[in-house]
Amino acid sequence: MKRRKFLGLTATTPLLLSPFARAAWAAARWDRTLVLVELNGGNDGLNTVVPYTDPNYYDLRPNIAIPRDQVLQLDEKRGLHPGFEPLMPLWKNREMAIIEGLGYPEPNLSHFRGIDIWNTASDSKETLVDGWVSRLFKRYPPPSDFTADGIILGRNAMGPLQGSKGRTVSLLKNVEKTLKQSSRVRRGPVRDGDDALAHILRKRAHLRDATDDIISRHIGDIDLGASFSTEVITPPGPSLGEQFEIAARLLASGVKTPLIKLFRIKFDTHADPPELHAELLSELAGAVSTFAEVMKAKGLWDKVLVMTYSEFGRRPKENFSLGTDHGTAAPHFLFGGRVKGGLYGEQPPLDDLDNGNLKHRLHFRSLYSSVVEEWWNLAPSFFEEKPLGVVG
Repeated sequence: MKRRKFLGLTATTPLLLSPFARAAWAAARWDRTLVLVELNGGNDGLNTVVPYTDPNYYDLRPNIAIPRDQVLQLDEKRGLHPGFEPLMPLWKNREMAIIEGLGYPEPNLSHFRGIDIWNTASDSKETLVDGWVSRLFKRYPPPSDFTADGIILGRNAMGPLQGSKGRTVSLLKNVEKTLKQSSRVRRGPVRDGDDALAHILRKRAHLRDATDDIISRHIGDIDLGASFSTEVITPPGPSLGEQFEIAARLLASGVKTPLIKLFRIKFDTHADPPELHAELLSELAGAVSTFAEVMKAKGLWDKVLVMTYSEFGRRPKENFSLGTDHGTAAPHFLFGGRVKGGLYGEQPPLDDLDNGNLKHRLHFRSLYSSVVEEWWNLAPSFFEEKPLGVVG
């Protein structure tokens, strides 16, 4: 057997893993799904988790800061944007965690490079081809009877699954049309001696199998018991409400996948009024709140973990266009029945900036370690950074 062909088999056949890897694979929580939400453009963390008692915040943002009397107070120092009101029940039930000060050394302020770093979990000066989930699943492939290793919604951005040789499915704007077209993909025999063609044919077979499985579940006919707001208030869409509804239908139908990725554009708020950011946060909060309601009703809330991420935060000081420019550290969120709710990390001080930017307090790979080790129960020390103890 050729070495390349053998390596291809090891990526999909747990029996060929080392004894240690097989034991880890067997202990994994494959019944759990990560719902990953990319806030594309760089979310404004300071107007999301607001340091409402810090005078520096209001000095740096005299026009766009959230007024103190509008902040949803979390403690004596921090609060949430008022658009997050739908999430307060999750916060009070300790089903929502806020991880503050996430970033990395020598931050890159380019959209393209910034999101690549977060998707691959690379260092700032390091370039990796494969996404961090793709690398993880190469070492520990999901069960072969799963519908897919990952399902992509919203936009065909593979994110942490980039470079994947596994089974991924993209369901974009028109899900029914996508499923119908994908079901017409023909299978073909895998030929020896042509690895590139064999890879393409395997991909086509995986797509057809996954599509057939999803179609057979009639996800559009499922009664979710709640209505998602699918209106695109801030174009372009699709809205997060629409994407979370598809995710809810997939999971409620019994589709097995360890990862569903969602995507929302427009968080690059250079010159947009504060109302735009408020609309985006309200859209996110409403979608997550309804998703939680549906998952609880279906008995699945303990089986899903919702996590946000973005390529960077924004600069603390507002710009002359009443927006904010590319920044560095920012908070992100976890939601789920297994989340140990509360505040984690540390909000970077506004009186100790690095060339006008926030200094990160916690490496973002610590968040990923929590997903790998605490959520999926996989690969201790896959990252050097320790998990946060945020998931049970």
